[in-house]
Amino acid sequence: MALPRVHRVVALAYPGVALFELSAVVEVFGLSRPELDVPWWYAMDVCAITPGPQKTNGGMALHVKHGLKAIKSADTVILPCWPVDDDVPVVVTSALQAAYARGARLVSICSGAFALAATGLLDGRRAATHWQYADKLARRYPLVDVDPEVLYVDDDDRLLTAAGSAAAIDLCLHLVRKDHGAVIANQVARRLVVQPHRDGGQAQYMDQPVASDDDARIHQVIGALDADLAQAVAVPDLAARAHLSTRQFSRRFQRVTGESPIEWLIGRRIAASLPLLESGDDPIDRVSGLVGFATVTTFRHHFRARMHTSPTAYRRAFRR
Repeated sequence: MALPRVHRVVALAYPGVALFELSAVVEVFGLSRPELDVPWWYAMDVCAITPGPQKTNGGMALHVKHGLKAIKSADTVILPCWPVDDDVPVVVTSALQAAYARGARLVSICSGAFALAATGLLDGRRAATHWQYADKLARRYPLVDVDPEVLYVDDDDRLLTAAGSAAAIDLCLHLVRKDHGAVIANQVARRLVVQPHRDGGQAQYMDQPVASDDDARIHQVIGALDADLAQAVAVPDLAARAHLSTRQFSRRFQRVTGESPIEWLIGRRIAASLPLLESGDDPIDRVSGLVGFATVTTFRHHFRARMHTSPTAYRRAFRR
């Protein structure tokens, strides 16, 4: 999608809107960032069905200046959440359908997927919502392929859905990464003091037993791996570092990260390759070695599986 020099983001608020999700959107898109070396940035507004005071889920009132007319000129429309037991008014679904038809990008966070699904635009597509609402969303909209385990889904470049709360930041950073590349997204993440990309999915946050103190050993191993992604590792060696058996280590690593040690490491290495592909001149095989892959063939295989494109095509698209 061709992006203008000022990209207008509009978030839809309603009585009872969740402040965390809305605030995450405002924090990423509502602040000017003149320190970033980019040709354009975002301008943001918040709208409501009826402008004026909107009660929030914290007992406070949010004054919204704009009505749904603001969506007509939006490049990206974000639904921070929606009451899961409330019908979605036709005036909302019509505004969203019209925005998508003219080329706007539609984004939902947490229960906002219910409002986006009501438009019919998610029919036949994969979508994310908070794992707690996944079954209800699937029952109400059976044509939507609801994935309860992922943090977010990017479908067709203009329909994006995220899980709950903190996944709002994940998806917003993903949008920045799509628009400006990994280097800029990483800079925004540093200002937010969050990871630029979280590996794993919602499975690690679903109801499960409280983690034991032994998980501190897992975090120590993770920190050591993050500090040197190119190091050659084997799971038994990692387990030995944590003073655990291989089976105990693998089980606890899965509990902490939502992935096996090898899958987690592959994801980290792929993420580390992105800024190298965007801004460096190293050949693909050298990039592969710098981030820890034994062969360029292995790198290309895992890159395509994770990014749905090749390293060469990614470099061509995001070359700065």
